Formats: sequence, C-alpha cells, structure tokens
Amino acid sequence: MPIYEYQCQSCHHEHEALQKMSDPVLVDCPECGAAALVKKISAAGFRLKGGGWYETDFKSGSKKKNLAGESASPAGGSSDAKS
Repeated sequence: MPIYEYQCQSCHHEHEALQKMSDPVLVDCPECGAAALVKKISAAGFRLKGGGWYETDFKSGSKKKNLAGESASPAGGSSDAKS
C-alpha cells in the first residue's frame, strides 16, 4: 500500500497516511479537526531493481555505461575466440 502525504491548509500540519489506492481522500486534519487536508504530490520512496529494469535509470557518471545484461567483452566479439 502506498503512503500518501497530506497538508492542512488551515494549520499547515503535515500528515502521512498508509492507504489503499481505492480509499477515499482524507479531508479532516488530525491536528486541528478542520476539513482542510490536501494531498501533496511527492516522489516515490522506492526504486525498481532486478531483471527487466534499466540499470541506468538511477545511475550517473561512468557507472552509467554498465547496462543490464551487457558483458565486459566488446560488442560483436567473444572473449574466448582464438585467432
């Protein structure tokens, strides 16, 4: 379940709520009781890792060259090839 952030427009109290996506939006402030809560927009608190996701999504600099599934050998060549 996602964690949603709310802020009261009356007393500016910030509140986090663990809710299902289908749950109704909260409106009553737990601090002052006013019906003035507004849902804030924030970044996700998780990162997707593992097969199927691009490794470069959260990297920067020289580490960005290590693509998922890419081997250390140059493209088009095999490391065990004999000449």
